[in-house]
Order: sequence, then structure tokens, then C-alpha cells
Amino acid sequence: MNTVQIKQIESTLGELYADSKLDYIRMMKGAAKSMFGSFKPANFKDVYLSISQEQGRDLVDLIIRKKVKNIVEFGTSFGISTLFLAKGAIETKGKIVTTELIESKAKRAIENFKRANVNHLIDTRIGDAIDTLKDYNEHIDLLLLDGWKDLYLSVFKLLESNFHKNTIIYVDNADMPETKRFLATVARDIRYKLESLYEGKVVLITISQE
Repeated sequence: MNTVQIKQIESTLGELYADSKLDYIRMMKGAAKSMFGSFKPANFKDVYLSISQEQGRDLVDLIIRKKVKNIVEFGTSFGISTLFLAKGAIETKGKIVTTELIESKAKRAIENFKRANVNHLIDTRIGDAIDTLKDYNEHIDLLLLDGWKDLYLSVFKLLESNFHKNTIIYVDNADMPETKRFLATVARDIRYKLESLYEGKVVLITISQE
């Protein structure tokens, strides 16, 4: 493992988590803007919406244990989860495609990847995931769903032909209503097995071997 790169990633993550402590204030501002209407991605353009550090460490461990190489992430935000993915991908010699709707967030994420010296491992695509991922044609070892929840099913279906018997789909915010509807749809398909983690906040979807 490249210890210099790992230290750069950890340093960048430390700075980003320190900044993300302001998330609650940013979230409340986003909520206030949407008080009389539905929430939209733009309401969260300044919000990190990051995974926990425990989740990040477990993701790194999962990537290394399962020898994951091809990773696709829906929902880059400012790149915290992507940096954890990169930390695992360094060990497996893998690569990441990540997509973010909001251009300002994607650009900030790219700067964070450069600071961590992992930008060469990450293909950051800006725009609606249905467009940015429609031509993705490689097999997927790990799909991380952490974007706009009502698009989980659409992204899942779009990329389903790229799954193989060892593909893992990591579903964050599994306890939210839109995500629960997505998981209920997937659960009806006997090809998939669902495992709940973090008291229901995360669900792992794997391909049934039966």
C-alpha cells in the first residue's frame, strides 16, 4: 500500500469532516428554502451529506476483502465517500466512476481528490446520473447509491446489466421513505439478497447464489 497516498487521503478526510460539522446549519438553511415546497438537490448545494467515518472505514475494508476493482458511485457530493473508495481502490488497483448533479459540488470534489493525490483514480462525471452513466459498459464490482433517493431505482436498473455474481450494491440512507420503496421493489426479485447494517441505515444488496 502506498503509505504516502494513504496519509494524503486521511489528511484530506480529516479537514473535510471538520468542515462538515457545519452541515446542520447548512441543512437547516436548505430546509427553510423548501418550507413551502418539495426538497430539491439545489437546496443542498452547500451541504456535505457525508457518510460516517465508521461507514467509510468499513467500506475500505469491504473493498479490500472482496478485491473490488470497478466502483461506481451515485452521489459524489464533496467527495468524502469517494475518498474512502479511493483508499480501498489503491490497495486493489481499482478505479472509480462517480457522478454528481450539482456542478459546484463536483468541482469542489475534484479539488479534494487532487489534494489527496487520487484524482487519477477517479472519473468524475457532472450532470444527471441517467445521462452521465448511460454509456457505462464495464462490469461493476461495487455500486454505491448515495444520491437523490427517488433515482435509486432508475440508476439501479440502468446499470443492472453490468452486475455479475459478485457485485455488491451499497445502499445508503436505507431508512428513508423513498429508499424503502426502492428496496421493497428489489426485494421482490429473487435474484437479490438484502442485508441490513447500521440499524437499518445501510442495506447491502448482493446477487443470490441459489
